Amino acid sequence: MGKKRSGAGLTGPQQAAKFLGVSVLSGVVLAGIAIPGAGALGLAAKGTVEGFDEIPANLKTPPLSQRTTILDAEGGLIATVYSRDRQVVPLTAISPYMQKAIVAIEDSRFYEHGAIDLKGILRAVNRNAQEGGAAQGASTLTQQYVKNVFVEEAGDDETKVREAQEKSLGRKIRELKYSIQVEEELGKKKILENYLNITYFGQQAYGIESAAQRYFSKPAKDLTLDESALLAGVVQSPSRFDPVNDAQEAMKRRNVVLQRMADMKDISQTEADEAKKKPVTLKVTRPKNGCITAVKGAGFFCDYVRNTFLTDPVFGKTREERAKLWNQGGLTVRTTLDPQSQESVNESIKDHVNQDDKVATAVTLVQPGTGRVLAMGQSKPYGFGKNETQINFSVDKRMGGSNFGFPTGSTFKPFVAAAALERGVSAGKTYLSPHDMEYPSPVQTCGDKPWVNTSHDRVENESESEVGPYGMRDAMAKSVNTYFVEMISDNALGLCPVTEMTTKLGVIPADGTKLPEVPAIALGTEGMSPLTMANAYATFANRGVYCTPVALESITDAHGKALAVPKSQCDRVMAEKTADTVNTLLLGVIDSGTGTAAGLTDRQNAGKTGTTDSRYNAWFVGYTPNMAGATWVGSGGSKQVSMENITIGGQYYDKVYGGGLPGPIWKQAVSGALEGREAPNFTTVTIPESGIPAGGGRPTPTNPNPNPNKPGKPGKPGGDGKPGGRPGGQTAAGATGGATGGNTPTNPFPDISLEPGFVGGPEGP
Repeated sequence: MGKKRSGAGLTGPQQAAKFLGVSVLSGVVLAGIAIPGAGALGLAAKGTVEGFDEIPANLKTPPLSQRTTILDAEGGLIATVYSRDRQVVPLTAISPYMQKAIVAIEDSRFYEHGAIDLKGILRAVNRNAQEGGAAQGASTLTQQYVKNVFVEEAGDDETKVREAQEKSLGRKIRELKYSIQVEEELGKKKILENYLNITYFGQQAYGIESAAQRYFSKPAKDLTLDESALLAGVVQSPSRFDPVNDAQEAMKRRNVVLQRMADMKDISQTEADEAKKKPVTLKVTRPKNGCITAVKGAGFFCDYVRNTFLTDPVFGKTREERAKLWNQGGLTVRTTLDPQSQESVNESIKDHVNQDDKVATAVTLVQPGTGRVLAMGQSKPYGFGKNETQINFSVDKRMGGSNFGFPTGSTFKPFVAAAALERGVSAGKTYLSPHDMEYPSPVQTCGDKPWVNTSHDRVENESESEVGPYGMRDAMAKSVNTYFVEMISDNALGLCPVTEMTTKLGVIPADGTKLPEVPAIALGTEGMSPLTMANAYATFANRGVYCTPVALESITDAHGKALAVPKSQCDRVMAEKTADTVNTLLLGVIDSGTGTAAGLTDRQNAGKTGTTDSRYNAWFVGYTPNMAGATWVGSGGSKQVSMENITIGGQYYDKVYGGGLPGPIWKQAVSGALEGREAPNFTTVTIPESGIPAGGGRPTPTNPNPNPNKPGKPGKPGGDGKPGGRPGGQTAAGATGGATGGNTPTNPFPDISLEPGFVGGPEGP
């Protein structure tokens, strides 16, 4: 430290020595000036020197926390989030008036002294002695900068913030040593730049750029003389001199700054007098922070991006590390959100479901082959008010979704079909498929112990006219429950291949639990999220290659350095022929089955409907070769709402089916998302004929249960044993029930979520 410092003749050691000498003689140590009497310090010169020498030589300056900008795939703004609203700018991007104003009022001898201002100390000592108190301090701009570094490092830890600001001798001595280091290493211009970027200007604005935007809606480089003086005056007491809350007090302080600038010859007296006459004129931009500020209805996608960052080890080994990086901010996050798709999703939701309806809807679109999440929206907006929520219905619990997701009904059946096809079961496979039957038993599981129907649980189809035998094509198009229960119970398949297939497809219950090994899973009794379902169906569109969902395209830090982002992992999970066969089957659902209302007019699309017991949940999950999406409609809160005799979006429904409301929502959303884009076709296969006419081929088997209305119990060995329903419209997995006669069957198992009236049944007229 033998070199000279900018603007000062003494070296660091000489400065410290002189400082210590003055301190001992005056009985005051720097801003220990705030303490009236020397005796109150109780500090010997020897002890002071030893304490000074023991302080580490290097000040570790933490990166300044800044705002993070989240962008869509085309670079459009989605939201701005921050722990502290700050934008770091170079000195060249700050008005010269602002630079002169802050120096004039906070440290007019800034360019003449070193780390401490000895004249300022003596002047302050004399003034305080005359007034018998702490009327004047002597901290230099450099010392103030160092103190702000300590405060910044403390972050949101209130204890550390108090320690960084305490009026103690120890802190002042530490502040001094670091100030000497800063003067040696940075020089005056850099210190001034850092000071203006770190200082708090009130109204949640940290740094001069954010302050200029907050109070005047302009960049710091464009601040005028009177505006600069106003902001410079705020620094001493951001609450007292807040121009938003007390313009008169702020103007008085501004005029003090202007006069000080004139006294220092930074401006002429005439300029100062003219500026003093101007009223305080603000153009306030209110603080906006977080996903609640997201545009394009993308609040929940924004929240998904944040949760992706906080949960992915790419950004840090622990959640604490990842949270620190996120809160530090200064990031530019480019996402996969497609503006055209997001706008189309928003419009479709608005046209079909109102914000204040008793039920809600959520729509998620993904891109097959890449896993890119293209759009995510729901009818109850992101927020804290009435008919708003912070629960993202589109994602799993760990990513901010509902506790259990939503039972999927018949949209689960294609996974059973895919597992069977992979095991060599022919697409022309025929099952008796009676209207009403007892669950076959025993059924092979992944373990040594098979599932056994000890409670004589039963399953039936929606209509009594639905009597097999059926082949796979007709059973899928008509969503025949008993067909798929027979299939999953067949010795040629069993439960294990189905759960293995769903694991490969990422079909995991939204609460993170394991899919139970019970035949009722074929009917969609477990709660899933729309993103999970959309991405799984994207695998069919991608001809058997599953890709993990991704929302992040790129991230750069405050210095423009690129950070690593998680990439989609793509793996083949089924043969091309299997996927092509499922695609052909699901094309039939759209062409002549339960999903005709979701049929696109300008391109091929495939999909599956689903409705659960009492119509608490209704789904349509569909796709084209280049886009997959899931639409859910149901009870988003703790109270389940039966979608019968209900008005949704201003439209009356006697009964809501997957094809009746979710299907049209999906159709409008995807039509707009794909408008003007290529329309590739599926690779289809020939589905073997079953050889037996579907429906009425043979009489319905005699019902072996003399009392079909007697409730059974969920066949869920090894399950969590939770009786009854779960909050949020979720139910435990289990068997389906028997008929009560007539055209309006009721569920004999009230604890189990089923297709409309019975899980997986036809979607109605």
